[in-house]
Amino acid sequence: MRDSERSAEFVAFVRAHRADLVRTAVLLCAGDEAYAEDLVQTTLTRLYLSWSKVRRADSSLAYSRRCLTNVFIDEARRAHRRRETSVAVPMDALGRDPAGASPDLDLRALVLNALSSLAPRQRAVVVLRHWHDLDVDETARILGCRAGTVKSQNARALAHLREFLATADHQLDLEVS
Repeated sequence: MRDSERSAEFVAFVRAHRADLVRTAVLLCAGDEAYAEDLVQTTLTRLYLSWSKVRRADSSLAYSRRCLTNVFIDEARRAHRRRETSVAVPMDALGRDPAGASPDLDLRALVLNALSSLAPRQRAVVVLRHWHDLDVDETARILGCRAGTVKSQNARALAHLREFLATADHQLDLEVS
């Protein structure tokens, strides 16, 4: 394949799927959009370099999500990494309501805080299983682990999220009183 054809295919892929990758990355990064953009850029670089493999995959989007998830987990493991935290919260970071209703910023903040309270691998499992609605086997394949690991990580993550949300709800009740 010539470089111009390869580049054209890659550009078409990026135009079609970049927004999906950014939304996934924002969730993985618990709302840190600057960090999410960095992850997507790193992912796209890796995808371009291995484009011949990507284009042969059954689903280039699934392949790219796996790559994004791996980049996220790799970056999360780097204990020495120091990042600045973004404060601004754009309105459509998690996507707009299809009916056109304005997003609930309090709910958005609560969900992102809850996600940020999870360990990176648990967060990846929750995003893949419940945001992208992937089954256990597909999630395990993307994360490079066994289905049992996905099930246990998901169970622990959901238990933690229930506790986190119950605590947040209790704190909200106290603030209203």
